Amino acid sequence: MKTKPFASLSLDLDNKWSYMKTHGDAGWESFPSYLDVVVPRVLKFLAERELKITFFIVGQDAALEKNRESLAQLSAAGHEIGNHSFHHEPWMHLNSETEIEAELAQAEEAIERVTGRRPVGFRGPGFIFSQEILRVLLKRGYEYDASTFPTYLGPLARAYYFMTTKLEEEEKRKRKALFGKLRDGLQPLKPYRWQVESGTLVEIPVTTMPVFKVPVHVSYVLYLSRYSRSLARSYFKTALRLCRMTGTELSLLLHPLDFLGGDDVEDLAFFPGMNISGQEKLALVGELLDEMKKHFNVLTMREHAQRASSAPDLPLVAPSFNAREQQI
Repeated sequence: MKTKPFASLSLDLDNKWSYMKTHGDAGWESFPSYLDVVVPRVLKFLAERELKITFFIVGQDAALEKNRESLAQLSAAGHEIGNHSFHHEPWMHLNSETEIEAELAQAEEAIERVTGRRPVGFRGPGFIFSQEILRVLLKRGYEYDASTFPTYLGPLARAYYFMTTKLEEEEKRKRKALFGKLRDGLQPLKPYRWQVESGTLVEIPVTTMPVFKVPVHVSYVLYLSRYSRSLARSYFKTALRLCRMTGTELSLLLHPLDFLGGDDVEDLAFFPGMNISGQEKLALVGELLDEMKKHFNVLTMREHAQRASSAPDLPLVAPSFNAREQQI
C-alpha cells in the first residue's frame, strides 16, 4: 500500500476581543472571551479523531487569569503551542525591530507560564510578516514561521472586511496589509527557508489550492457551504487531490469560529459563516477533517517543519520586503 503523504493542521486561537479589535468594535478593551466554550469543544472534537495539532495562542489571553484553565488544557492534551503575538495587531510589522522583539518576548513569557511550553513556531496575526519579524524570530531561536498566505484574493478579502466596519481612514491605513497583497499569490506553496542576514528560517505556508491559489482553509470552505454544502465538500476534495498530484505538503488552517456559530457568539455576525449554527459547523468540519485524515498523515506544525528542514533540496528564498514598503 502506498504511504500517505503528510500534512499539518493548526488553529489560530483568535479570541472574541481580537476579532472586535481588528474590526474596530467598541468594548474589546475588556477582553471578552469565548475560550471557556471553544477550547473544550475543539479538544473533544480532536480527541475523537485522534488528532494532535498546533494551537497559535495570543499572549494577552495567556496573561489573563480567566483564560488560564482553558489554555492549560491544550498542552495537557499533548498539542503543540505556537506564538500568535501578544496584542494580536495585524499592523505589528510596522513596528521597530526592538518593539517586535518585546512583543514576541512578552507573548512567550505569558504562554509558557500557562502552558509549560515555550513556543518555537510563530504565525503573524492577519498573515502579516516582515524582514524585521524574521530577524527577531531567528534571534529568539524559533524553528519555523507560518505566516505566509499565497493567494491573490487577499485584497478582495480585505475590501470585504472593510465594508463591514466603521473604521476611520487612519485605522484602515494601519490594517492595509491585512490578509496580504495581490503579489502574495506569487509566493511558494511548498515549504522553504527564508534567507536573512543572521541565518535561515523554515517557512510553512498556509496552503491554498495548487495552481489556482484560492483559499482552502476551513473558514473559507464553511463560507462556501452557505450556498451549497455539496459544492463546499467538492471544493475541499479537489484541493486535497491537487495537493497530492502536485506534491504540495498541505498545511490546513482552522479558527475558533469554525467551531462556533451565530447561536454561540451573536455579536460577531460580521464574520462570514456566522449564520450557520455551531452544531452544523461541527458536522461539516468533521467531514472535512475526516477526508483529510483519509488521504494524509496529520502532524503538528513543528513536526512538519522538522521534516521540511531535513530535506536536502529545501529552497532558499531571500525576502524582498520591509516594514516601510508594507506601510505604503
